[in-house]
Amino acid sequence: MPIDPYIVLLLGTVGLAALLPAQGTAADVASGASTAAIAFLFFLYGARLSTREALEGLRHWRLHVTVLACTFVLFPVFGLAARGLVPVLLTQPLYQGLLFLTLVPSTIQSSIAFTSIARGNVPAAICAGSFSSLVGIVVTPLLAAGLLGGSGGGFSADSLVKIVLQLLVPFLAGQVLRRWIGGFVARHKKVLGLVDRGSILLVVYTAFSEGMNQGIWHRVSPVRLAGLLAVEAVLLAVMLLLTWYGGRALGFGREDRIAIQFAGSKKSLASGLPMASVLFGAHASLAVLPLMLFHQMQLMVCAVIAKRRSHDLEEMAGSPGESAAHPVQGQPQNRVLR
Repeated sequence: MPIDPYIVLLLGTVGLAALLPAQGTAADVASGASTAAIAFLFFLYGARLSTREALEGLRHWRLHVTVLACTFVLFPVFGLAARGLVPVLLTQPLYQGLLFLTLVPSTIQSSIAFTSIARGNVPAAICAGSFSSLVGIVVTPLLAAGLLGGSGGGFSADSLVKIVLQLLVPFLAGQVLRRWIGGFVARHKKVLGLVDRGSILLVVYTAFSEGMNQGIWHRVSPVRLAGLLAVEAVLLAVMLLLTWYGGRALGFGREDRIAIQFAGSKKSLASGLPMASVLFGAHASLAVLPLMLFHQMQLMVCAVIAKRRSHDLEEMAGSPGESAAHPVQGQPQNRVLR
């Protein structure tokens, strides 16, 4: 089972913040740089998203609605249900982080990669991940405002203004300028990808430095971390089962069900970390801890599932029931068989 090298870098950044947290003037500089990095990240998100491809993907709307419902309805419902685990398994700050985890959008890259490995509907996974990220820019802050309220690290109208200025405005600017800079962004995708990841590392360092300066880590014990991992393992297992068998109940074929399972059961670290920094401020360190742990867990588990699906010849052949159910209301079925 793979260990994401980027997770190692993230953990190393957390360790650096624990040993050498930014303080005084350095903390102010890091905070300003983090704010600029977040805005630049969402500017790039806007510049990368092809409006034409997104509109074309709407033809398979039932699949996308299903993924969005899993991401922004089912996940938050389970997050709210976890409130009953406080204080037996989770502390209140860890629960808030877990609830925030359930509110962030789905991933794009890993959903596409695992769907491809499992021989699923890759174009649908691309569109589903893109739609989820786009919707999440607006929906995640609104859900956080409604479900976390004042407990979300001081979430207020001022936080909403910051969200608009740091997330939504740069994203819209990227969309507007895509006509002129889209080619440049596509040609330098690898370099800009490194900029993306470097920016997120800066956000993590700033958040955990603030947490160290406030002594926030004294609230977490190994027992609580073990409890958090157990809760997240159950949450991931439930969502993987619901997305797979729920897709069958809704009449989707095997390839579509694979896309639904991998896009509907994941949460984006790249989108969640910047959002948490804006929403939670100095409390962001504990808020993003559940998301970081869940991200690595979902990669390890989904890698195993994807490899199993790729070798499942019986399902690839398709049962008569599934073959009949595959076409959904005359929508085109994009197949990627490798």
